[in-house]
Amino acid sequence: MTAFDAAKEYQHWLDQPHLPAEMREELKSLTNEAEIRDRFGADLDFGTGGLRGVMGAGLNRMNIYTVRRATAGLALHLQAQGEDAVKAGVAIGYDCRHHSQLFAEIAACTLAAYGIRAYVAPLLCPTPELSWAVRHLGAAAGIMITASHNPPKYNGYKVYNRHGGQLLEDDAHDIKARMATFADIFQVPSLARDEALAKGLLQSIPTTVRAEYLETVVRELRDPRLTDERKQLSIVYTPLHGTGNVPVREALRLAGYEQVALVSPQVEPNGDFPTVKSPNPEEGEALSLGCQLADDVGADLVMGTDPDADRVGIAARDKSGKLQLLTGNQVGALLVDYMCGRLQAGEQNSQPPIVFKTIVTSDFGRAIAQAHGVTVEETLTGFKYIGDRITAYEADGSYRLLVGYEESYGYLLSPIVRDKDAVQGCLAIAEMTAYHKSRGETLFDVLERLYEQWGWYGEKLVNVELSGGDGVERMKRALAALREQPLQVEGLRLIAIEDYLSGERRFVADGKIERLTLPTSDVQKFLFAGGHWAAIRPSGTEPKMKMYVGVRGNSAGDRDDTLSRIVETLRRRVAD
Repeated sequence: MTAFDAAKEYQHWLDQPHLPAEMREELKSLTNEAEIRDRFGADLDFGTGGLRGVMGAGLNRMNIYTVRRATAGLALHLQAQGEDAVKAGVAIGYDCRHHSQLFAEIAACTLAAYGIRAYVAPLLCPTPELSWAVRHLGAAAGIMITASHNPPKYNGYKVYNRHGGQLLEDDAHDIKARMATFADIFQVPSLARDEALAKGLLQSIPTTVRAEYLETVVRELRDPRLTDERKQLSIVYTPLHGTGNVPVREALRLAGYEQVALVSPQVEPNGDFPTVKSPNPEEGEALSLGCQLADDVGADLVMGTDPDADRVGIAARDKSGKLQLLTGNQVGALLVDYMCGRLQAGEQNSQPPIVFKTIVTSDFGRAIAQAHGVTVEETLTGFKYIGDRITAYEADGSYRLLVGYEESYGYLLSPIVRDKDAVQGCLAIAEMTAYHKSRGETLFDVLERLYEQWGWYGEKLVNVELSGGDGVERMKRALAALREQPLQVEGLRLIAIEDYLSGERRFVADGKIERLTLPTSDVQKFLFAGGHWAAIRPSGTEPKMKMYVGVRGNSAGDRDDTLSRIVETLRRRVAD
C-alpha cells in the first residue's frame, strides 16, 4: 500500500467537477477523521488476488476510479506483451453484488481507451465460466468482478491470465507497478460507452459460450457407470442469492437429474444476501434453509454454492438418516477416492493422472490417491497455484488432472477451466452420491470405510484476530517467535519445520536442511511423527492469522484428542 496525505486527498476528491452526485454526498457526510484516514490515507492494495475491499468513495475503497486505475495497469501490462495480446482482448464477468455490472462496464471502457477489445458477459457469470470464456475466446486476460463470499458491503476485482488462471506474483507486481504511474486517479483514460461500442471495442460474450461450457462440463464429468440411478437421487440446491442458480441447475438437468428442489428464498440474485449471515458455504448456517427443505422432501443431498459459484458446501445423510455437513477436506478425499475408482473401472487416458492439493489441505486424499498409484503434488495455498501447475503439465504432456482441491471447499475435476469450479463440483458430487447410493452406501458410509482403511484424519482451521492498534505488530512478533522457538506439543515428536519464507525444510534430529521447491510465502509448517502437522500464516495486512492443523489418529477419539492438543498449544503460543 502507498501512504497518502489523507486530508489532501479527501479535498482533491471533493474538488472533482465530474464526481457522481451520490459519491459527493457520501464524501460530504464524512466527519470522522479516522474514517477519512482509512479511506484516503492509503490506496486499495492490488495483490495476486487483484482488488477486494469495501465499496465507497476513497482511494482505499472499491469504486469506479479504483477499478479504472487497476484496469489501466492491466492494459499497460498487455501492451507490453505485444500486439497479439492487445488484439486478443479481455473477457469480463461479474456476479450479483452491488455495482458489479457497473464495474465490469467501467473496466471495459478503460480497456477501450487503450485500444483493447473487451468481451463482457451478457448476464451474471460464475467465476469458472469466466475462466472458461478466457480460454474459449482466446483472450489475453480476464477480469471477474466479485468479492466471493465476503459480506454485502464488499466487492472485488480478480485478474486472469490467458490460460484462464488467476495471476501469479510476477504479473500482479507488474500491474501494480503500472498502476502506480497514475499519480492522479482521476486522470486515467476511459472511453464513453457509446464510443467504445461504435469502435467495436465493447462487445458481449456470445450466449453460446455458456451453453458450450455446460455441455463440456457434463461431457467431462458424467459417470458412464450410471444410467437410471440419477433419477433416484433427490437433491436440494441453493445458490445463496448468487450466480450458480442457472448454470448448476442446467448442468444437473443435462446430466439426467430430475429431482432437484430449490431453496426458493435464496434463488434470486441479491447482493444483500438477506437470508444468511454470510454467503459462505464453509459456514453451516448458510446451508440451514437447504437442510430444512431436504428434511421436508426427504432429499439425499444438499448443495450450496457461494455468490460467484466457485466453491460448494454439502450436507449428506449419515447412517441414522440425519443430515450432516461435510468439510472441504472430507469432500476432497471422497472425490479423490471416487475418481480413482473411475480410473479402475476403465476410464483411461494416454497421460498419467495427477491429484493437486495445497500444503494446508488434509493428507487424507494423498493417502487414497497414492494407494491407487496416482501421483500427488502440493502447492501453496490458493487455487492459482494449482491452475498454474495444470497449465505446465498440459504444455509438456506429462500429467493430466484427476482432482485438484483445497480445504476451503474448492474443487476442480476437469482442466477445461483453471480455477475452482462449483458447477463441476456440484455435478461431480451428485454423480459420486448417486454411484454410492446405487451400491447401498451413503457418503458417510464411504467416509467411515476410508477412515478405517487409511486412518482417522481430522483437520481444523482457526482464525486468530489480534485486535487493537498494535495488532499487526503483535502478529509479526508471534510469527517471529515461532521461527526462533518452534512449536512443541506435549506427547508429540517434532520431526521437521518447513519455512516457506526462507524456502527451507529443517529436520530437528540432525539439523539437516533441504530446499523447498515452492515459491516464497510467509508460511510455517510443523511436521510431527505419526502424520500430524500444524501450519500458520498471516492474513495480509489485517491483524489476523490463519492456523491450520491436520492429524491422523488410530480412532475417532484419538484423532479428536490430538487435534485439540495441537490447536490449544498453537493458540497459547500465538497469544503469548
